[in-house]
Amino acid sequence: MTTTTPRPDARRPAEPAPPTSSLLGQWNSAVTSYYVLIGATALLLVIGLVMVLSSSSVESLDDGDSPYAVFLDQAKYALIGLPLLFGLSRAPVKFFQAVAWPALGLAIVFQLLVFVPGLGCGTGGNRNWVCLPGFSAQPSETIKLALAIWLGAVLTRKLSLLREWKHALIPAVPVAGLAILVVLAGHDLGTALVLIMLVAGALFVAGVPMRMFGLAALLAGGLTFLLTVSSKNRTARILSWLSDECDAASSCYQTLHGGWGLASGGWGGLGLGESREKWSYLPAAHNDFIFAILGEELGLIGTLLVLGLFGLLAFAMIRVIRRHPDPFVQITTGAILCWIIGQALVNVAVVIGLAPVIGVPLPLVSAGGSALIMTMAALGVLISFARSEPGAAEALAARPGVVRRSLAVIGRSRG
Repeated sequence: MTTTTPRPDARRPAEPAPPTSSLLGQWNSAVTSYYVLIGATALLLVIGLVMVLSSSSVESLDDGDSPYAVFLDQAKYALIGLPLLFGLSRAPVKFFQAVAWPALGLAIVFQLLVFVPGLGCGTGGNRNWVCLPGFSAQPSETIKLALAIWLGAVLTRKLSLLREWKHALIPAVPVAGLAILVVLAGHDLGTALVLIMLVAGALFVAGVPMRMFGLAALLAGGLTFLLTVSSKNRTARILSWLSDECDAASSCYQTLHGGWGLASGGWGGLGLGESREKWSYLPAAHNDFIFAILGEELGLIGTLLVLGLFGLLAFAMIRVIRRHPDPFVQITTGAILCWIIGQALVNVAVVIGLAPVIGVPLPLVSAGGSALIMTMAALGVLISFARSEPGAAEALAARPGVVRRSLAVIGRSRG
């Protein structure tokens, strides 16, 4: 009996083909939210620094400063925000629950400092800054994050009772209302509107019945109307936005030139640094209207890229809400989602003329130290939540670190 020896080139049994939905499987990974949050945040931060440098250089020179003055300040704030983001991303969920009440109390006290003579300052009729020699901060930005965490902690404890009016309203609405009122006392309606969206997002994710939202919307609308008609500045902005005529003294002047900037950008833009509107034609070019400069220099492609990155942030936050078993994480994430994404949508709506000039920056992109630092801190909280999604910690622990992977590649290349 002869034994047949297989030839050296005989083929091995075919291995099973990889699944055709491998890309979909990557999106369904336990660490998808984690990496999407990190990636979108990093890209928006880099784009913001580049656009701040481009949009502020001319005005800085006109003021007698270095063309890099505003950019260096923004880079300094980003460097302050990075360790804060990293530290909060490593904090456990229980830490945020423990600091909820103290954080909100300190934030409200900090906001009250704007009314202390010699400390409080502001521009454009708003008194919303604490100013010291060589230091200034906007306390209302700290209220955003503190209120989001506080709402998550309070609403979680009353989760089974939220279908009753008294439990849905108390203490969430009175305390949140106090936080909003101290901001409104400084005539900062834009930040107050963002805080209202934040509260609405937390209540919605917590499961408050929709009929309560109807009443709350009526009350918020009535309050906004009263605050608008009681201020000549806000009334002028609304009338200017509705008017067909516009001149350099009107509030619509910014929207007009913002629209011209976006229109002149076309598909691919005029090129980085080639904006015309930043030559003292468009006020607040590196702050509230930086999206117009971005569209002028990078075109429709650049604006869609930025909007797509905010869309990725929203996707990751919604994914955390859907996958995380902890209601505190879900409610806090819902509040931060409405804050960051809602504020971005309001900013873009103002620039393209769909809303009157309100005065809210584009998160991570516009110049502004307090806003940048607190937005990065909020994203650090979200990254911490994403790390604690089901299966995320195990998946991250099973993957070798970047340094180990790099050393392994170097070792193989030398061998």
